[in-house]
Amino acid sequence: MAADNESTPQAINATPLAPLPSTRNRNTAWWQEVWHSHAHITTPLRQRGLECDIEFGLSAHVVRVSLPDDSYLIISPPQEPSSERPPGDPEGWIATRQHPDDSSLFEVVYDSAPSNDSGAPQRPEVRHGGSAQPLIEAIDHRLVQLGLLPYPTVSPTGTPHPLSATPTLQAPKAPDICDTADRAPMYVYGDALRALTDRLNATTSHADAAALLHQILEPTDGLLAQLGEFFEAAGEKAKEAEEDDGFDLSYDLADVAAEIRNLGEVLHVAEDRMRALTPLAPAPRLSSTPARSPSLPPRLLPPAQPRHTR
Repeated sequence: MAADNESTPQAINATPLAPLPSTRNRNTAWWQEVWHSHAHITTPLRQRGLECDIEFGLSAHVVRVSLPDDSYLIISPPQEPSSERPPGDPEGWIATRQHPDDSSLFEVVYDSAPSNDSGAPQRPEVRHGGSAQPLIEAIDHRLVQLGLLPYPTVSPTGTPHPLSATPTLQAPKAPDICDTADRAPMYVYGDALRALTDRLNATTSHADAAALLHQILEPTDGLLAQLGEFFEAAGEKAKEAEEDDGFDLSYDLADVAAEIRNLGEVLHVAEDRMRALTPLAPAPRLSSTPARSPSLPPRLLPPAQPRHTR
């Protein structure tokens, strides 16, 4: 189809794409135009083996992505109020996971749409606006966690590559915590962060320091983002308790998760600021030859007295 071929670079065509939707409107001019305007979203997902379709939501077209477990993603611009930007170029993207037979499954995977509630904290993704790449990376990350990504991500040459191009610090393998209860405590996650700190202390490059900050501040896979997810999950786990204190604890943990996410938002430009810094000029080198003390003028002696002879 023309819309599909024109929107798919030759390098990407080397990788098999998921089939086009079987909608009856596929050959109409308006559908091809809408499909073409969303190609920067649908093509990367079809590259991953995910079938996509275009539907009309509450007030704008949305991308529906079928997943292997019969759930699906809805990727849309803001619907209420509706976006005034052209299709495929909204001020932000909202991606949710749902299931047609399980109404309890509703998960926000990504939300970069600006909030209309001035009192509500903005999500870290908001700074990405309508950019497609962070959206695709967030979907990649979540589907890998769920085991729902049919194909690995691919590079422009058609070869598989990791989800992130930034080298990551590989933490030591975590032991089974239950198996180590009777032994000395092992803090593998703290040790991994300590190793990152040691690398930061040892580097002489602000660019390398910025890359290490990226490990902490990256809004999807960075340490702060994952730490927020951890405390949020801990809060949900606390709710499972029979005691009333479980709910109180869950609120405390949810507050911590929100504070951590807010911290990531406050520091979101720290990486760029670090990279832009200029190292101090080296101090002038001191000579190894000891300085000589200024010579003192010769001491004046009184004139010699003539000797008297007899």
